[in-house]
Amino acid sequence: MESIIDRRQRLLGAATLFYEQPVQIVRGDGVLLYDETGKEYVDMYNNVPCVGHANPTVVEAMAKQMATLNVHSRYLHEGILEYAERLLALHHDGIESAVFACSGTEASEIALIMARAATGGRGIICSDATYHGNSTEVIKMTRAGMTNQPSDPDFRAIPYPQKFRPLTPGLDDESLCQLYLDKISNALNDFNQQGIPFAGMFVCSIFANEGLPDIPGRFMAQATDLVHAAGGVMIADEVQAGFCRSGDWWGYETTGFQPDIITMGKPMGNGLPLSAVVASQDHIAAFRENSHYFNTFASSPLQAAVGNAVLDVIEQQDLKNQSATIGQYLRDELNLLLPECDALADVRGCGLFVGLEWVNDDGSADRKGAIRVANLMKDKRFLLSNAGANGNVIKLRPPLVFEKSHADRFLQAFREMLSEY
Repeated sequence: MESIIDRRQRLLGAATLFYEQPVQIVRGDGVLLYDETGKEYVDMYNNVPCVGHANPTVVEAMAKQMATLNVHSRYLHEGILEYAERLLALHHDGIESAVFACSGTEASEIALIMARAATGGRGIICSDATYHGNSTEVIKMTRAGMTNQPSDPDFRAIPYPQKFRPLTPGLDDESLCQLYLDKISNALNDFNQQGIPFAGMFVCSIFANEGLPDIPGRFMAQATDLVHAAGGVMIADEVQAGFCRSGDWWGYETTGFQPDIITMGKPMGNGLPLSAVVASQDHIAAFRENSHYFNTFASSPLQAAVGNAVLDVIEQQDLKNQSATIGQYLRDELNLLLPECDALADVRGCGLFVGLEWVNDDGSADRKGAIRVANLMKDKRFLLSNAGANGNVIKLRPPLVFEKSHADRFLQAFREMLSEY
């Protein structure tokens, strides 16, 4: 009889799976997942169901709206306008209008078009270990940081700011910050020399894909000043960082800057495809005029109903405070394990987003070790994975309804795993 893995590969090709022995998940409830045999797992990874798997408030809103009406955006409907007003009110002054889409990749594509339309430029600065999506244009930002990939003249990748493996060891915080800012200045000068007009800088506000680094100084605010002085816009990717993941509503609040264009995705619909780009009215108008954008499934009554339900749950259950409080508790307890485990070299993050730096005896990045940890923890019924620029950062990113009791269960299992590692 054909196994489910063989069948999957035959039907879908060699699509990536987690774990040496993949799990077959059939049901979810809050932060818990269940496989086909009934085994229970604690979800420590998925931020798509940010208010919990099968959240009853979201499910009810989805079913009620789908049973009433769902159409494309070329009819009038108050629901999407109410959702837009509510979403925009959560951002800083100057963020006035929205474009809705269905995925983070689509949001990134919109943001690139918008930045170029608003500035008349083409050049984009990004980090050298970034990921903002996989469309033909958006993936160029990821490839810009790969030395073995052909470079696109419109993209420049700079080293992402970090304290753990800094460009130059031994510098004080301010000097290290300046070193990374100089890389932005170099990229701006290079664009100028090549005759490529500058459009903007595109970064995840907490550098999630890079491994959640501790950022030196006031890098984000000062980088924004450099971008503005050069006539560009600052684009903040909040697909992973937003919706209280960082302990604030937005990652850019946590890292201390005000972006001009903001992309959002994954957690917005708690599993329903929903993403957005928000900016000033002028930037949105420039985008609309230049692109004539239309998306059949975006700006829909269904997206509005589910998006509002997610905001309801976050606010009613005070999940922003829970993210900050439980996340800090988790990091504090994990920090206590540093003296007990040489392989665990750093604990960092913000809100309910934790990165654990896993290293070899010589301090180098240990990707294989991080993968082994993920597999050992899976066997203990906790689902997590490895990430980061070197693939050696153990990534903890549970749904926001993750409570102290779940954290304590995880910490006990993690300590047991360390004794067996």
